[in-house]
Amino acid sequence: MNEHARRIIGLTGGISTGKTTVSRYLTTVCHIRVLDADIYAREAVEGNSPILQTIKQRYGTEICLNNGELDRKKLGNIIFNNSREKTWLESQIHPYVRQRFKEDTFKYEETIIVLDIPLLFESKLTHLVTEIWVVYCSYEQQLERLMSRNNLTKQEAIARIKSQLPLEEKIQKADLVLDNSSTIEALHQQIEKALNIPEYGTTLYD
Repeated sequence: MNEHARRIIGLTGGISTGKTTVSRYLTTVCHIRVLDADIYAREAVEGNSPILQTIKQRYGTEICLNNGELDRKKLGNIIFNNSREKTWLESQIHPYVRQRFKEDTFKYEETIIVLDIPLLFESKLTHLVTEIWVVYCSYEQQLERLMSRNNLTKQEAIARIKSQLPLEEKIQKADLVLDNSSTIEALHQQIEKALNIPEYGTTLYD
């Protein structure tokens, strides 16, 4: 790769494989700018946005909390058990998220920028990046972490995992796989090596 070329890294993985841990380390320790799809998706339904109005028209006002904000847990229970509804919701939110990525990738001119996109492949956004990093852990670890993090039953957690493209398929399409099945220190070392920044004294393809 041309060392002077801009690197736009697409960071993805399976739900609860550790992508947020990687993103946080990139931001706080490596001082890399990370643009987060989840933040854009939340923006899309904030306040009295047109997208939120469309969601309420489809599911009724009971899809919102008492303060008027979207009840994400209730919506999640709908879309993670109904692929048709999941596809419909994504068709509402993805265009907004896609546009925000395009705007901010152009606005910020750092040599390295990371696009944190859980549904990088599913939402067909790979054309926005120059390389793809996939965060991996074992299925058993993924299931356990998801149940613990979101306070889900095993059945609910499995439904969420199954709603995404299989992790094995993402790995096959990756330029780099970050293995998050052992220690946090080992994960950090992989990130530092992958960044190929001079102070780390490593190269991406050692």
